[in-house]
Amino acid sequence: MNLRQLKYFIATAELGQVSRAASELRISQSSITSAVRELEQDLDAILFVRTAHGMELTPPGRELLGAAREIMEKVEMARNVVQSHSEIEGTINIAATYTVIGYFLPYHLDRLNHRFPKLDIRLSELNRESIEEGLITNRFDMAVLLTSNTANPELETQTLLRSQRRLWVPQNHPLQLKGLATFAEIAEEDYIMLTVDEAAHTSMKYWGPTGLSPRVKLRTSSTEAVRSMVANGQGVTILSDMVHRPWSLEGRRIGTVTTDRAIPSMDVGLAWRKGQEWSEATRVFYDYFTEVFLEPQMGHQTQRV
Repeated sequence: MNLRQLKYFIATAELGQVSRAASELRISQSSITSAVRELEQDLDAILFVRTAHGMELTPPGRELLGAAREIMEKVEMARNVVQSHSEIEGTINIAATYTVIGYFLPYHLDRLNHRFPKLDIRLSELNRESIEEGLITNRFDMAVLLTSNTANPELETQTLLRSQRRLWVPQNHPLQLKGLATFAEIAEEDYIMLTVDEAAHTSMKYWGPTGLSPRVKLRTSSTEAVRSMVANGQGVTILSDMVHRPWSLEGRRIGTVTTDRAIPSMDVGLAWRKGQEWSEATRVFYDYFTEVFLEPQMGHQTQRV
């Protein structure tokens, strides 16, 4: 057993598909498959059941997932012991949107705290319009938001990751078994519309060209409500892989299906005022994220938030 195998195993378990794990880690699908096979042979256990719609964890696989996460967290802590002697200090005011704070930032804030213990990161959660105003008026040094929603000419942005949007359906839904969904088929289903972070407005960008409209059963700002409604068979939705989790709070499975028409990705990144002079703290914050997400040798870090 080695750390590479555990990393690939965790990614496959969390994302539910070898193809998605390979895409997130920026490696080949064969590398994922080989690592999982080697791990199964080493442990003399079947970790996944391969189904038509993805990789399902077996009971031994679910037990290993918890232990594997703990191991990788200990490894990260060990790295931080070496990296936590940074003398860089200062205060940086960061703004972030709801989705970013809920599904992206916590893991990275923890890493930053360990790596730069004297760096004081002050975080505010606001909507996009308020964040843009705060950046322009120098209330914030930098923001982490959905760059796919931002087009303010007074700001500069750097996209860090692009999260594909897919159809969410309850386990064994006919569209999941089919493996591909047309928008005409989706329009016949009850639809659960997430409204937070302009999700409803964004959805119209890809529904509009189809000439169809979703049959909205519920509009809600709660991602967990969407997750539970879909898992319990009360509707479907289209959301990004970043906010997808394979289980609802009730423990029911949520599947994903590719659509026949391309859907714009949900892009997460940094934003700052044009012409802004950066402090050392701001530079450190920016450099951390570009190192993790944009330098080829680092690859994409699987989210554990």
